[in-house]
Amino acid sequence: MTRPIHVGYNPPSGQRGLERVDPVTYVRDLDRALAVAGDAIDSLWISDHFMTGERFRLECWTLLAWVASRHPGISIGPIVAAVGYRHPPLLAKMIASLDALMASAAAADGIRPGRPILGYGAGWDEAEYRAYGIPFPPAEARVAELDAALAAIRLLWTGGPVDRPESPFPLAGATCYPRPDPAPIVMVGGEAEATMRVAARHADWWNMLSRPPEKVRSTLARLDAACAAEGRDPATLRRSLYLTVTLDRDEAAARGRAAPAWPAIPAFAGTPAQLVDHLGGLAELGIDAFQLVFTGWPEHEDLALFASDVRPALPRDPR
Repeated sequence: MTRPIHVGYNPPSGQRGLERVDPVTYVRDLDRALAVAGDAIDSLWISDHFMTGERFRLECWTLLAWVASRHPGISIGPIVAAVGYRHPPLLAKMIASLDALMASAAAADGIRPGRPILGYGAGWDEAEYRAYGIPFPPAEARVAELDAALAAIRLLWTGGPVDRPESPFPLAGATCYPRPDPAPIVMVGGEAEATMRVAARHADWWNMLSRPPEKVRSTLARLDAACAAEGRDPATLRRSLYLTVTLDRDEAAARGRAAPAWPAIPAFAGTPAQLVDHLGGLAELGIDAFQLVFTGWPEHEDLALFASDVRPALPRDPR
């Protein structure tokens, strides 16, 4: 394997049926996870939900800001933020502010700063939207909102002033200082053709869920076609994949602890060597960034095993 690999970690932000999350010990458990992971991870990702799973669920950007205040050297992002949940120009300002704070905190600590990454999507959880009184238009309208939101965010990250009278997010003399330089990475998540076209227009990265190998191949071919339709070189759009991992030195033990299988979104259960091969196979298909869930939480033996036996076998991401 020669392609550099970016490794992201997606810890729980609440009870989602994959880990054993205790609200009382959550902060301690997250601190321990990050200490165990150390420099084996390049980024940390938080799911953007208000109430999925069981009752305990922390708001995404609040948790990301808390992590950034304690660990300014690691890049952070939502996996992925729903466009309808926050006013996009305000979100642009939030991310620019977080970027400046992370840089300042990292400089004070004498370390290289992490950066916020905007993982963004059209949103899908209708029940959650409606529970919080957020309009849930049809998919076509939500994708159009995503397209308009990213155009507005990109403009604001130039600093401004920005005059953009077009709806749904009009701007009138809006400025965004401190101006992030360079602009944060934008990652669009979604496997529908319309969302892929938005990614081809606006994104640096694109994200998909874990799929069976043939589905991965066909999805990446559709992404290439979307890029071509937008006049973009497909090689300039980085591909990432979200994967749930149950890891053990004993394959049978890993499979015994794995969450129930969902054939359309296959998880990984196996040994470190098997995970190296699995990620390497995906890298050969063109996917070189991953957001990994480790199911052992609140114990972190699997994360420690990844750090000691898997990460050293993966070429480091220079970006």
